[in-house]
Amino acid sequence: MIQLPAGTKVWMAAGVTDLRRGFDGLSAQMQNVLHEQCSGHVFVFEGE
Repeated sequence: MIQLPAGTKVWMAAGVTDLRRGFDGLSAQMQNVLHEQCSGHVFVFEGE
């Protein structure tokens, strides 16, 4: 089990995600969608 610091947000992306974008591409996509800095948050994506 992974211990997360207090206040860490966990976001789950709905739908299938193209995981070929890699960490940098997915991070940029989430920052564009959320309009905020995503550092320190955890994101869960579902691939095909």
